Amino acid sequence: MTLDEALKHHFGYTMFRPLQREIVEAAMAGGDVVALLPTGGGKSLCYQLPALLEPGLTLVISPLIALMKDQVDALEANGIPATFLNSSLDPAATARRLAALDRGAYRLLYVAPERTVMAGFLAGLARWNLRRIAVDEAHCVSEWGHDFRPEYRQIASLRSRHPGIPMLALTATATARVRDDIERFLEMRKPRRFVASFNRPNLRYAVFEKTDAVKQLLSWCTARANESGIVYVQSRNSAEELATKLSAAGISSRPYHAGLLPQQRARHQELFIRDEIRVMCATIAFGMGIDKPNVRYVVHYDLPKNVEGYYQETGRAGRDGLASDCALFFSGGDAAKQRHFIRQIENPQEREKAERLLRQMLDFAATMHCRRSHLLHYFGEDGVTGQCGNCDNCLQPPERVDGTQVARKALSCIYRVREHSGFSSGAHHIVDVLLGKRTDKVIAWGHDRLSTFGIGAEQSKGAWMAVLSELMRTGCVEQSYEHRTLFVTEEGLRALKEHRAFAFAMPRFVAKTEKRRSRRLRVLPTVHDDALFERLRELRKRLADDQGVPPYVVFSDATLRELCTQQPVTLQAFRQIGGVGDVKLERYGTAFVEAIRSFDTADASD
Repeated sequence: MTLDEALKHHFGYTMFRPLQREIVEAAMAGGDVVALLPTGGGKSLCYQLPALLEPGLTLVISPLIALMKDQVDALEANGIPATFLNSSLDPAATARRLAALDRGAYRLLYVAPERTVMAGFLAGLARWNLRRIAVDEAHCVSEWGHDFRPEYRQIASLRSRHPGIPMLALTATATARVRDDIERFLEMRKPRRFVASFNRPNLRYAVFEKTDAVKQLLSWCTARANESGIVYVQSRNSAEELATKLSAAGISSRPYHAGLLPQQRARHQELFIRDEIRVMCATIAFGMGIDKPNVRYVVHYDLPKNVEGYYQETGRAGRDGLASDCALFFSGGDAAKQRHFIRQIENPQEREKAERLLRQMLDFAATMHCRRSHLLHYFGEDGVTGQCGNCDNCLQPPERVDGTQVARKALSCIYRVREHSGFSSGAHHIVDVLLGKRTDKVIAWGHDRLSTFGIGAEQSKGAWMAVLSELMRTGCVEQSYEHRTLFVTEEGLRALKEHRAFAFAMPRFVAKTEKRRSRRLRVLPTVHDDALFERLRELRKRLADDQGVPPYVVFSDATLRELCTQQPVTLQAFRQIGGVGDVKLERYGTAFVEAIRSFDTADASD
């Protein structure tokens, strides 16, 4: 069977994605391979297809237990013998799988890196006709990656035990330094490198200034009520609170964080991948290993710590290739909070690294240029030519405005308030002073007698909050983590003394009330749900529930979309649809063809 025949027979596709064929051929040639493909770029197929075309067992090392089950479910749906060994199994289930491995019943075995040093497992691996080692999420081996896991460095011990076995290392996010670490710490032998484009043209990137963050999130999710989404947050409390508020607004949601019991996390993830709930609120620190291709949007409710993490998390959206949205809600207060935590890091090198990563993330949030090009440049890739046409800056180019006077007024006001009272005040109080509002606190603290009282009356409150946010982003103003009060930093004092010029971007920075109104959170277009698509989605859900698997294991949204476009009414025509392999044709073909036929009949009779 040729590669193309195997691709169609097992996975239902007639074309490889970029670099997939080259990676598969290099892996089957017997050498070590490092492959960098963007999330949704088809990394798994690069080791799954060789496992089906060659005898023996492919060992897949993956950091996430839940993701193992998802991948095994998807492989079994395509008739591919695969299994996993991890702590979620009871002793009886583990014993059955070990016995099947001894019989040579599986082509792929998924394990966590910790298992690769267990004596019992190593003894079994010596018996199982090991053919290849595939290391997924290989960036975890590097301290310079965004998700370093020390246990990944134990994997190298397999090289001495199985010196003739080739290794395939795969990741979606790795800078040049991380790639070097992958090769070094996995002890790879002159590996061939394949680096695909990091561009995900189906993803639309946008940054929105936080004003009323909860209200913004509710607006965003309500506009996409029938779609699946992930909301990333910094804290467990935020995950819990937002999930509760979304559910109260009629948008089914659950939290996902390290504070939940393992059974709770597993249950919440199962509800999400089975389309029983629409939104998962997950902590950035804990992350989510899911293989759900129909996530239509990812919202970063809080600022990510680094660009690599942001890129990987946004990559959870649109894995099926359909249009999806990535929104970052940003405020200067987020930057101040991150800086507070960074200052608590005792190791100077770790502190410097965290500061550098934060600066890079802030640069992305503040850029006035194409966000896609910004991301591509970060990973060492040339940006798109001109405008990408699918990010907020390209769709609604911001205007650079002179913010020097408003910045100086804000800095002076914060400084005078602290100098007069001996203590700092919060952002809303500072804005009240700038606007000349005689509130109880302003009068009680004598701030109505300051030279800065009322010097900003020409601006709206929202505009001043945007100015303060920008000053916090640039490091001229910081916010106390404990009391959320503002103070001018050394950098801000230098800016005042040096009469530094400031430039802000509109529409993110808004100088006039009327322009703020025109800058409300824009709802980006989502995939249109037609009647046939809904009917096929319902059929897919019933079939998936009957088999106890997630709906996408039956067919992806992309396959359903193609079915809606082509509307095949014979099994032969159905087999030509992308994602329809021979096993799925046999299992599901008749049901879907009949659904399409009945839809055509009903449509014709209307």
